[in-house]
Amino acid sequence: MKEAPDIINNLIESLNHKKQRTRLAYLSQLAQKIKKGEIRETVPGEFVNNHIHTTYSFSPFSPTAAIWQACQAGLATAGIIDHDTVSGTSEFIKAGKITGIATTIGFELRVDFGATSLAGRRINNPDQCTIAYCAVHGLPHGKIRAANGFLAPLRRERNKRNLLMVEKLSSIIKPLEMSLDYKVDVLPLSMAHEGGSVTERHILFALAKKLVTKYGKGGSLCNAVMQKLGIEINARQQQNLSDIQNPYYEYDLLGVLKSGLVERFYINAVTECPPVTEFVRFISSTGSIPAYAYLGDVRESVTGDKKSLSFEDGYLQELFEVINGLGFKAVTYMPSRNSTDQLLSVKKFCEKYALLEISGEDINSPRQSFICEHLRENAFRNLIDTTWAIIGHEREATKNPRMGFFSPETERRFPGLAERIEYFKHIGMKR
Repeated sequence: MKEAPDIINNLIESLNHKKQRTRLAYLSQLAQKIKKGEIRETVPGEFVNNHIHTTYSFSPFSPTAAIWQACQAGLATAGIIDHDTVSGTSEFIKAGKITGIATTIGFELRVDFGATSLAGRRINNPDQCTIAYCAVHGLPHGKIRAANGFLAPLRRERNKRNLLMVEKLSSIIKPLEMSLDYKVDVLPLSMAHEGGSVTERHILFALAKKLVTKYGKGGSLCNAVMQKLGIEINARQQQNLSDIQNPYYEYDLLGVLKSGLVERFYINAVTECPPVTEFVRFISSTGSIPAYAYLGDVRESVTGDKKSLSFEDGYLQELFEVINGLGFKAVTYMPSRNSTDQLLSVKKFCEKYALLEISGEDINSPRQSFICEHLRENAFRNLIDTTWAIIGHEREATKNPRMGFFSPETERRFPGLAERIEYFKHIGMKR
């Protein structure tokens, strides 16, 4: 017997409940209903995604809700990556066990390349030269507390800068006869009270909500954004913001604000960005996998919040020489964001320097797909194997840090990257 749709929908909405225990309890109810045939089961395919943000950084989805969405999308595996925090990882693991989906955990942060030859370059960060986004994959579960100890001071420094940016943004939006208060408007949109991070997206989401409250949805709001804030709105954005029934209205508005406002209120991140050598050293000490996050020159932003800009493609050879010399073990990229030529160049350099290739579809808004169709292509099938290998690594390194993918002992046993991937893949795929 099928359950009434409104009951199911209420359970799904409750996966974003403010209490973790309640979120997981509702997920257990949904899982039981699938077993009983009250909800149709989505059979998982081969697709993987290692870059899912949650409410502990910025996302419409709690860790529990993210797992549910991953399962409903038909993912075989799901990986959590939040900015500057690991506070959602334990919940993500528990939710994965409830649903039966294989999980992997990590985090993302900005690091300082100032002591390298990339100093002064725009690397993979649209907002700031010299500073680059880096990812951590396959964090052993016994090292979550250590990772939080590393990240907590960085979050505190970021919050100081956030406060200054909110003050700066408030001066910019004076023509709208409104202002933002960090504690009143921004913090409640975050999970900062549970060790979550607060990002530029939180700040602009707070502004988006205020704009909708003042102008409503539709033409008046669009006119205010264009005329009083001087932000251009393209045809696609105009269509989304003219639709008052648009269920993702505030997220679409956030994308417009991010592309048009960040450079005007952004304050350079300094004290919250560890030197890249310190980053690699700490991550390696935890048995995790330090990864450079390739962005590539942007022509049209998949997420709708990045302008056309040149990034690493003009000096890709030097970039790989630098990250290899620093001790990075992997490169992560988002196949749907780049052209085939860009990706083939990255793959060529990864092969040259024996760096793991890790895929991930950036999930921080409800319009983004959990599925990357590029994984159907032969050129990117290896990304599926790598994901299972990371899961295998995470399991082994959680039991014994000396058994991780890049531990000296493992490298002695399996000196070749391909044979190591194959070994850990089989461990990861065991249920």
